[in-house]
Amino acid sequence: MGSKGTKHSNLRLKEAELQKPRQSASNPMVAGIGPEVYEIRPRKGGDGFDLTSDGFRYGPIWYAGPDAVSRAVAYAKFRSLSRSRRATIRVLDHSDILIEAR
Repeated sequence: MGSKGTKHSNLRLKEAELQKPRQSASNPMVAGIGPEVYEIRPRKGGDGFDLTSDGFRYGPIWYAGPDAVSRAVAYAKFRSLSRSRRATIRVLDHSDILIEAR
């Protein structure tokens, strides 16, 4: 009788697995993973720009110099391509108004 109960519980588990949507790398929305969002905004002190993302383990990455924004955008694109995920890149001004989205 104990083995019969085990068969039924295993069957229920398999049925539950079949009802779940299949996860795949080609369809990130099915997998529950949306596009990664990167934001580039000026630093509060005015000495460069911060690249932020929820995926960064240790906080924002600081860029300075005349081509800081283009280097930050290039890094965000590289990171999203190497992780095979779509990315949304937002460039914001001092008052957090969207200047450009890629």
